[in-house]
Amino acid sequence: MNPAKRLALPQNLAEAAESEGRQHWLTTVLPEVVAQARNRWSLTIGEPFQPGGQTAWVAPARAAACADLTLTRTDPALTRTDPALARTDLTLARADLVLKVAWPHPEAAREADGLRAWAGHGAVRLHAAHDFGAARALLIERCRPGTELFRRPEPEQDTVIAALLLRLWIPPDPGHLFPSLEQMCRSWADQFEQRAAAKAAKAAKALPLDPGLVRAGIALFRELPATADTQVLLCTDLHAGNVLAAAREPWLVIDPKPHVGDPAYDPLQHLLNCGERLHADPRGLARRMASLLDLDPDRVLSWLFARCVQESAEWPALAEVARTIAPA
Repeated sequence: MNPAKRLALPQNLAEAAESEGRQHWLTTVLPEVVAQARNRWSLTIGEPFQPGGQTAWVAPARAAACADLTLTRTDPALTRTDPALARTDLTLARADLVLKVAWPHPEAAREADGLRAWAGHGAVRLHAAHDFGAARALLIERCRPGTELFRRPEPEQDTVIAALLLRLWIPPDPGHLFPSLEQMCRSWADQFEQRAAAKAAKAAKALPLDPGLVRAGIALFRELPATADTQVLLCTDLHAGNVLAAAREPWLVIDPKPHVGDPAYDPLQHLLNCGERLHADPRGLARRMASLLDLDPDRVLSWLFARCVQESAEWPALAEVARTIAPA
């Protein structure tokens, strides 16, 4: 990428920025941060991947022959989570990399920490990261050929997703800085109730669910995180679009949103993305994933009901799923 050339934008990021009022960040902050990352890590940066995601600018990159990113080796979090990797020479001369510059949002605040903790086991490797304030930049391993898992049949997706989750569910280190699943669920439940109240005040279109089911689902969404027997490092947004074919391993996870909490939550995004099977037999699909993950199927089903209720205002098709699997 020519530094003087206007920064190319991924379609999905541009559309999301326009709809969410982030044009200033997109047109002013983002180009400045990309330039700072280029200089900081001596990068040659390509055009961004299209159509891209909604919250980050992501492009292929290579470090200059003289680049030495040994700063990563001295990171205390890296040393703590993987001493062997901390001793590795991380000189990246001409390495095949990806630069990711993300709009700061709470769910992804600890992405770099999660990638460090996983240390390349099931997820892409993190080579460097820096918080520029108005944006976070990550320099990560590039997956080749990079084919998305969603191009494979859904039953195959189930087994790949399950195998990856079982590897990613590691105990968090003492003193970790990851937010809790309980915090995230509480925040999302608050947002749901605020939107519902605003609609009611404006006499807007009613929610697609009976008020009793809504109360039960949102209450369960708040309660479930605190009743988990196990607390592990979660991905929270793992679906077939966030898994890429790679050379180092058959499949690697990208774009995690790490939290600590109940593993029974983690298959939910994959379940929601399997729309046809979810609507045809939500109980059967939940039981299948629970079996692959050695989880309590009733607990996975409870999470699925609560999440469908929480998403129903913006994703009305999930209201029918919630009705189908509502607790007796």
